[in-house]
Amino acid sequence: MLHVRSIWNGAISFGLVSIPIKLVNATESHSISFRQIHTEDGGRIRYRKVCELEEREVSSAEIGKGYEDADGTIIPITDEDLSHLPLPTAKTIEIVAFVPADRIDPLQMDAAYYLQAGGAPAAKPYTLLREALKRSHKVAIAKYALRGRERLGMLRVVGDAIAMHGLLWPDEVRAPEGVAPDTSVTVRDKELDLADALMDTLGEVDLDDLHDEYREAVEEVVAAKAAGETPREAPSAPSSGKVLDLMAALEKSVRAAKESRGEEPGPAADADTDVDEESGSASASGRAKVSRLPQRKSARSAPKQTGGKKSTSTARKTTSAQAKPAQAAKKSTSAKTTAAAKSTAGAKSTARKTAAKKTTAAAKKTPAKKTAARKRTA
Repeated sequence: MLHVRSIWNGAISFGLVSIPIKLVNATESHSISFRQIHTEDGGRIRYRKVCELEEREVSSAEIGKGYEDADGTIIPITDEDLSHLPLPTAKTIEIVAFVPADRIDPLQMDAAYYLQAGGAPAAKPYTLLREALKRSHKVAIAKYALRGRERLGMLRVVGDAIAMHGLLWPDEVRAPEGVAPDTSVTVRDKELDLADALMDTLGEVDLDDLHDEYREAVEEVVAAKAAGETPREAPSAPSSGKVLDLMAALEKSVRAAKESRGEEPGPAADADTDVDEESGSASASGRAKVSRLPQRKSARSAPKQTGGKKSTSTARKTTSAQAKPAQAAKKSTSAKTTAAAKSTAGAKSTARKTAAKKTTAAAKKTPAKKTAARKRTA
């Protein structure tokens, strides 16, 4: 049984079944509280409750509730006035429906409470409701009144107890307008693959292993100052360095996550291929800056040297055994080329002589014919 002071006593209305319960807080805050002090002498700064009409401090027993009207008039409201509200939820958690748990938007979640059975008479109906929720795999939606207003709640099973989460009314949840990026961005499959790989590498975590490191650091500072020591300085934040390509950042994150788990990083993917030009231009309009990484030059992509430059040291180290067959092949090829050139030159020379003879013979015949024609005319 929880030894926690209840903050509300009432009953769960489950149809015609009434279950007496006590409402206790299911959570507690471990945050460190600070007091306001006068910086000159360290004196406490306190807020005193003063009556404006009498200009004197009053005790808590003298303080009540009041509603301020539009014209500034204060209308006193007593606890008795609120206890007689014409609402069935004034002292009752009224279950109005049962729905699948995934119907509840997590944005509506508010404070959490445990519903403690109010004595032996509540044991049987309390257990009945708990087991019915378990078997149906649903949660109960209820209405209840607390701290001067009617609220919405969700009942679910936690272990052997029934817990209730306060829910915001649907009109109290803002629409996410203007929150998402207003530009069109294309996410490529390769980027999604790397994101999936990072998610798989990070894996799951036992929430019980997580703790508030900020609170621990504050406690160390308080302890050091109480002992008259100088608190430890915060480690310097890692420098951001050059802005990385999105693919390279994802790839680097996967490698770092694997190394932190003692796994082999594995071969790196080529982050320079298919860079999204749209992402690269996003920084110009104030969005997240993504730039292209410089490509690494390799022996395969190095351009060939021209203009009679010296060969590399690797070429100089070629063995004579490899060079001699190459030289012999070059001589053989050169000889064949020379012979072919001579044969071609001879053929061309012969053709030229034959053509010249034909031209000369034709030239000799033509003047004779012209002379004979002139004699006949005379």
